[in-house]
Amino acid sequence: MTREPLHITLEGERAIRMVRRFKAPRELVFAALTTPALLRRWYAELVSCELDLRVGGDWRIVTRRPDGREIGQHGTFRDLEAPSRIVQTEHWEDWDPGEVLVTTALTEDAGATTLDVLSEFPSGDVRELLVKAGMNDESVAHYDRLEDLLAGFG
Repeated sequence: MTREPLHITLEGERAIRMVRRFKAPRELVFAALTTPALLRRWYAELVSCELDLRVGGDWRIVTRRPDGREIGQHGTFRDLEAPSRIVQTEHWEDWDPGEVLVTTALTEDAGATTLDVLSEFPSGDVRELLVKAGMNDESVAHYDRLEDLLAGFG
């Protein structure tokens, strides 16, 4: 199977944009991003996943790294327009450089969905550190697994 590429661009002083197209309807992609049972099937190795999917609702996930460490992340949904838009904050629990604002937009064209994720970091230094730590490579792997999951529904 030929995979769709993940387009990653640095924007401004402190943001990263990731864009990827999936051969699936927008409602299904949205469900895969917001349903704990589906998230467990593609997003890293999830130990726990709690989502209060509403504006003002909190979310928390814990992932297990290949070395066995567990890392928690949490935040709050600031805006939610199913199935087209999610705006949420993000904090890491083992290292908190400040709040990250993540805006996810989903657009559908001819039965395929474009996922556009803009992550705005507290500073350019934080962005640079995460890129050097492998954030981009991990994102490619996550979205490859999401593509596999979505293909199973087709």
